[in-house]
Amino acid sequence: MASSMLGSAYGWWRPGVVGLCHRRPPRGLWARARRLPGTTAARRSVAVASGPGAPGSAHYCLELLRKRDYESYLCSLLLPAECRSSVFALRAFNVELAQVKDSVSEKTIGLMRMQFWKKAVEDIYCDNPPQQPVAIELWKAVKRHNLTKRWLMKIIDEREKNLDDKAYHNIQELENYAENTQSCLLYLTLEMLGVKDLHADHVASHIGKAQGIVTCLRATPYHGSRRKVFLPMDICAMHGVSQEDFIRRNQDKNMRDVIYDIASQAHLHLKHARSFHKSVPVKAFPAFLQTVSLEDYLKKIQRVDFDIFHPSLQQKNTLLPLSLYIQSWRKRY
Repeated sequence: MASSMLGSAYGWWRPGVVGLCHRRPPRGLWARARRLPGTTAARRSVAVASGPGAPGSAHYCLELLRKRDYESYLCSLLLPAECRSSVFALRAFNVELAQVKDSVSEKTIGLMRMQFWKKAVEDIYCDNPPQQPVAIELWKAVKRHNLTKRWLMKIIDEREKNLDDKAYHNIQELENYAENTQSCLLYLTLEMLGVKDLHADHVASHIGKAQGIVTCLRATPYHGSRRKVFLPMDICAMHGVSQEDFIRRNQDKNMRDVIYDIASQAHLHLKHARSFHKSVPVKAFPAFLQTVSLEDYLKKIQRVDFDIFHPSLQQKNTLLPLSLYIQSWRKRY
């Protein structure tokens, strides 16, 4: 089976907790997740956000992330306090863009929304942000950290191209999409952390690609239920698998071999990223906390022999907050 082939490859990293119990850790991440930061005024409806300093805009970003991208929300809670609100804004910006594809009935409407965000970014860099909560908070982040405009525009451009609803022709197309979205988010996060390092950027590139590949895999059951398949066509063709096989949720070995090949590529990117561990400034490590959830998914899919539709893959990892906290405390990615 495919799982036996990948077993030795996954044996290179074994997260452990030896040595972590000699001191009592502070309040856990799960507790902070229940007690969201912010004053009573900051919890008001976003309708009160009427200016660049409106408190409702910060809470709007935090809540949007908590509801729509919970894993990024948990990771952001563990970032240094001085950049946490900026990362919330950046990740909320990404959620806004990601939601466009599924929330519009016509591509033209999607293009109009993308155009709004292109102009919003232009206006942000002219110190004239639109009165939209995510844009207001993103403007503050740009001012605070002098963020590179190019990365923000790349994310919008790539999301706009992805409105076409077409499968990736090959794994390289999927990696390019991931580089121009997930990796760009990590480049900007590094800037927020005050990290300017070539090795850190290289790690961000590999982790972003792994994130994009895993996201594509995780979304496959959902997309299949809507009669859509975005997995790389060349890998499907190599194993004699059609898009209809995924829509019908066939369970044969060829289907699992397709998933094995794609998952293995994500694993290789994580392996390459970790090979730079000793060269990357420790200050950069918080930007890479999402490797915890990536590794968790890849291990789970290996355990079910790469059955992409296995019910266990749709279950939330209730121990993720603890795992993230331990990883942040160990200062590694």
